[in-house]
Amino acid sequence: MSELLLAEQTEDETWEEIDEVGSLNHSVIQANLAFLFKRLGVYSVLIDLSLNIGNVDLSQFDLTVREEIKPDVCLYPKRRIDPAHDILRMSEMPLLAVEILSPRQGLYEITEKFKLYFALGVKSCWLVIPNNQTVTVYADVGAFQNFVSEDVVDPQLAIRLALAEIFE
Repeated sequence: MSELLLAEQTEDETWEEIDEVGSLNHSVIQANLAFLFKRLGVYSVLIDLSLNIGNVDLSQFDLTVREEIKPDVCLYPKRRIDPAHDILRMSEMPLLAVEILSPRQGLYEITEKFKLYFALGVKSCWLVIPNNQTVTVYADVGAFQNFVSEDVVDPQLAIRLALAEIFE
């Protein structure tokens, strides 16, 4: 019986690992966004950075995370790295958290992440949907704007990006 439980746990862990692996489109869009944000010259752009949420009461969020959450891309005020001091989990929250919808994610999961990001003090959240080349900019969970053909504008952070360059 214990071998069966071990096999089930291993299979579940394997599916979790597969869910975390980005697709080709996800990876290209993530790289494009990092480049476009970096080109603005006023932000530090971080990819898959662990945000420390260990001290947060997660009971109000329908998420399986425990101590950390990782946006696909996030922005901080511009800073230099300190080679002598690294941080494994950031306690300081980013200004912007971007989630790129992957083939195995649902919108509900991302909305729950956005609720958590806003509760943590993140100023803006973006949802990027590769399938229909849409970017949704959230100022709060219930306040958002979809961009499908024009420049993506984030009034919270005074950011404007060409939609076409995100999906190149």
